[in-house]
Amino acid sequence: MQCVRRQPVRTKSQESLYRAQIKTTASNNLKRLGLEGDKDLQFLMNGGDLLKVRSGSWKKTRYYKLQEDCKTLWHESKKTLKSKQTFSVEDIEEVRTGRQTDGLRKYTEESVEGRAFSILFKSQQKGLDLIASSEEEAKKWVGGLEKVISNIKNLTPQKKTEHWIYSCMRKADKNFDNKISQKELKSFLQDINIEVDEDYAEMLFQKCDKSKCGFLEGKEIEHFYEILTQREEIKVIYGEYAKTDGLMSAADLLNFLLNEQREDASQNDALQLIEKYELDENAKAKQQMTKDGFLMYLHQPEGLIFNPAHKSVYQDMKQPLNHYFISSSHNTYLLEDQLKGPSSTEAYIKALLKGCRCVELDCWDGSDGEPVIYHGYTLTSKILFKDVIKAIKEYAFKMTEYPVILSLENHCSVAQQKIMAQHLISILGSTLVTKPLGDQMPTCLPSPEAYSDKTKLLTLAKELSDIVIYCKSVHFRGFEDSRDKQSFYEMASFKEGKAVKLAEEAANNYIHHNTDKLSRIYPAGLRTDSSNYNPVPLWNAGCQIVALNFQTPCAEMDMNQGLFLQNGQSGYNLKPSFLRDQDTKFDPITLPEGPWLKNKSLHLMVISAQQLPKVSKRESSIVDPIVKVQIYGVPADTTVAETQYIENNGFNPMWNENFQFDVRVPDLALVRFLIEDYDSSSNNEFIGQYTLPFNCLKNGYHHVPLLTKKGDHLSSAGLFVHIMVVDAE
Repeated sequence: MQCVRRQPVRTKSQESLYRAQIKTTASNNLKRLGLEGDKDLQFLMNGGDLLKVRSGSWKKTRYYKLQEDCKTLWHESKKTLKSKQTFSVEDIEEVRTGRQTDGLRKYTEESVEGRAFSILFKSQQKGLDLIASSEEEAKKWVGGLEKVISNIKNLTPQKKTEHWIYSCMRKADKNFDNKISQKELKSFLQDINIEVDEDYAEMLFQKCDKSKCGFLEGKEIEHFYEILTQREEIKVIYGEYAKTDGLMSAADLLNFLLNEQREDASQNDALQLIEKYELDENAKAKQQMTKDGFLMYLHQPEGLIFNPAHKSVYQDMKQPLNHYFISSSHNTYLLEDQLKGPSSTEAYIKALLKGCRCVELDCWDGSDGEPVIYHGYTLTSKILFKDVIKAIKEYAFKMTEYPVILSLENHCSVAQQKIMAQHLISILGSTLVTKPLGDQMPTCLPSPEAYSDKTKLLTLAKELSDIVIYCKSVHFRGFEDSRDKQSFYEMASFKEGKAVKLAEEAANNYIHHNTDKLSRIYPAGLRTDSSNYNPVPLWNAGCQIVALNFQTPCAEMDMNQGLFLQNGQSGYNLKPSFLRDQDTKFDPITLPEGPWLKNKSLHLMVISAQQLPKVSKRESSIVDPIVKVQIYGVPADTTVAETQYIENNGFNPMWNENFQFDVRVPDLALVRFLIEDYDSSSNNEFIGQYTLPFNCLKNGYHHVPLLTKKGDHLSSAGLFVHIMVVDAE
């Protein structure tokens, strides 16, 4: 290999070489995504003009182009080159065709329906409403973006890591010569969230610089990548069980599954894992698993912490609605605060796509005869009732087939109530429950399963009585009166303060009430910032509809999403038997003896984390990660433990710390893994979290996926742990 002096500025020949390298980079990235030769992708990489719509008067042409890394979109103004901006394809939540956003419906004509599309983001970043020059071009944009999103999502963890590191290396290569100097290496390490001292960086560089040229290229960069991505903990675990010529035979893998993972596995199960996840064809032919194949398996659903047996619907769905916890939203129409924040159909769509099964509609008379939805007597914006119903019709059953409850807080005049009823019937059609289910007069609420043959929506309102069949709202008059006078189809709503007081001071009475009647809990009016209360004490008391502000990222929403992660994310979780039994003696506060006391010990080892994101926008900032493990459940089980923090390493921090948690009522417990950036002088900053029901934990070595504050997956990032749940002594 010949050593060449690095040039600070590209010559004409270097410019030509650079352009050729860019073309090669794009080709390589398309290969990684399995999209080489795809016409829609080529169209995106060539780029084109799109009309960006913000308001009736603000419609401007912008040039958009997919960059060579195949995961970044670049756009600029036609008038100036100063407004170049980029965003990652991985930040896109949805590409929606047609005029299907509030902005496009309000500011464009129906004639552009076929040319319009929207790009919606996972974060609070404002979406893009765009119009192509033709329907054919709109289809190419939408089709191309959906292919890139899908293929990036389906990349193996190793490929995602490779793709990410490759992109960071391209960024570090300041003069675009496909070579990495020692200075650029240090910059690259900072980009991937790891800080090393000068001596270590030099040692690492010298180890890879076989040619002694003062830079890395070709195979030397590949060697550096191998060193960087080496998982020492995986090497140790693999070595313990790979007893067949340094590899793991099917018998070795079965030994690991039985003794370490505590699975009810067979030789055939081990062979299937090898066939499914082994990357080396020679090893696969010998029915053996390499270390890379073993790591691949640990990143797949079989190797994650959440028990895959609980991923699909596994609970009895034929019991009355009051026997289930139901994922529920408060003031669903709001995107932000309760006083002046915007209302939007997008808020309903986001909630429904998170598995919410009870949405709220605050209905008021509109000035033009059309009912509107907003937070009354505030400065929140207004949206049309009929647009909300259309959005619900479109998205109600994309996540799950089980019924949606429409909680109508009705403030409309009789005339506009009639219009509401017309919209409900005409838009929802046969999906709306307008008469009791079954051939006979019901004596209890129907089950979620009763609606599955024909997905349904229930209305829940004080008025519109002709189409309100179940869940009629009534005032709570005390447990004794409710027992005698509240019908099965009636439901009482409780402000959080009242509900928490009952759950703390009269828990067993509240549980009895909730065995055959529905209770809906909603946040206090003082929560004008759309903050949330702790839902766990209300679930402990058997309350079914515990409504939260879905728009607010917080630990309480993490608990909600964690609880409803199981049972197919159907939005319905069957309550434990002791919360459905009308003679139950269970009390979450006093914990009397009973079948609910299952007394489990959770032995947890927090081993390592991988590819944690930065939390500061400063390029030189590196996180100091700390892991907190939180148990939520009955008061006696609620606790938290934390690791030491690791200084300046978000790429591959290692803890190897052990904890033990004694859990008395596992049927009501949630486990939350929280990773923060430690700060000794102020509050720690959130990095990622994952919450799941205690009963969904898997024994053994497992990766824990991490979610953002908004509940979206952090690509490539994860926590590695060892779990062992045993009966407490």
